[in-house]
Amino acid sequence: MGKVWIDGGIVELADAKIPVTDHGLLYGDGVFEGLRITGRRVFRLEDHLARLATAARAIALEIPGGIGAAREVVLDTARAHGADEAYGRLIVTRGEGALGVDPTSCPRPRMLCIVDEVRIYSAEKRSAGLDLVTSSLRRPPADVLDPRVKSLNYLNNAMAKLEARQRGADEALLLNASGFVAEASVANLFVHRRGELLTPPGSDGALEGINRMTVLELAGSLGLPAREQTLTRFDLFAADEVFLTGSGAGMVPVRSLDGRPIGAGVPGPVFAKLAAALADASPSLGTPF
Repeated sequence: MGKVWIDGGIVELADAKIPVTDHGLLYGDGVFEGLRITGRRVFRLEDHLARLATAARAIALEIPGGIGAAREVVLDTARAHGADEAYGRLIVTRGEGALGVDPTSCPRPRMLCIVDEVRIYSAEKRSAGLDLVTSSLRRPPADVLDPRVKSLNYLNNAMAKLEARQRGADEALLLNASGFVAEASVANLFVHRRGELLTPPGSDGALEGINRMTVLELAGSLGLPAREQTLTRFDLFAADEVFLTGSGAGMVPVRSLDGRPIGAGVPGPVFAKLAAALADASPSLGTPF
């Protein structure tokens, strides 16, 4: 059963409530972090907290009690949930305010944390690989809504995911306004081509993912050339392997895009090597609770 820290206490998931005038609900005004819990440790908690602090600063939002309080909230909620493997979501909203978009009507921000199970992709899909389609939607540019801010406004992501599911695919590939690859709807994307591991830069619309950062570090330790690079759909079709990474998604291979196979159409050796390295490294990169 999921647990939620809210308004100073921990309750069952079904009992957690926020006022309907919270601007996080009304306007998507807030930020969040998705956290992977594995082996009774919160994976790269300090990196998540640092990214949360940056996102909050970018939208002029105060974290109640600061990063120290947020850290304790995450660990307390994970401890109350008690599972060795789980998913956490730390959320900071603008708080309750008037019916109107004005953020200055909200006197106090609200923090909450959810810890529960999450299964974004089935075990079968994780083994065989995902089928992607290119979304008709585009990732908003930074001067509209910077995608590096992990805000509560996920409508672009949600509609891309809905389009993919309605078209019979598992996941959407999002391009930016220039036609360059940004990411999937809920995960970063990697391409292995000509002996190099490539991932789109934040300037092309990619979230600066924590698992993305970890894979880049692990690739370096394994002697695998890895870097950020602007990519197009052509690079996916030309790739030997493509895979996704994310806190909720984990690491999952891609077998096709728009009905055409990627590489051999099955998970490849580079994915397997990096996935094993990530599993081995996770305990040392986690904060125990």
